Amino acid sequence: MELSINYSDIVKVYRMEQTYVMVKPDGVQRGLVGKIISRIERRGLKIISLKMNVIKEATAKEHYSEHETTSFFTSLVKFVISGPSISMVVAGKDAIMVMRTIAGATNPVDAAPGTIRGDFSLDIGRNIIHASDSTDAAAREIAIHFKDSEIWEYSKIDEVCIYE
Repeated sequence: MELSINYSDIVKVYRMEQTYVMVKPDGVQRGLVGKIISRIERRGLKIISLKMNVIKEATAKEHYSEHETTSFFTSLVKFVISGPSISMVVAGKDAIMVMRTIAGATNPVDAAPGTIRGDFSLDIGRNIIHASDSTDAAAREIAIHFKDSEIWEYSKIDEVCIYE
């Protein structure tokens, strides 16, 4: 007798948190995009939108507006618009916290081995990745970089293995 499983019948509807992730121009230039995406997916998170572009200056300033009064704001904006980057919306249970853990400490000197920053960067000004740090920041950053029509909700077949 053949066992047939209809996964659409057993997949629960999970409340998936969304977060914004950017592979910065240094990560793109160094050919790390595939390794970073692999880490995100291996952890069990899913990418529900992804695009490559050179961010416009006005968009970069809006994205980093909380740093507007800092000494590094101008150099940060200049760097982020210096070449192509990858923008993603990543979803999963506790996606914001999980993505921040995968990324590692903002200053790569403090980032643990096994994290993206801990494995691939040495300088805070070239730290490979941005990941939203709160639900408010995630919602704001997703809205800056994506239209609602660019975000895809779907179920992955392995969700039954990842979530209880």
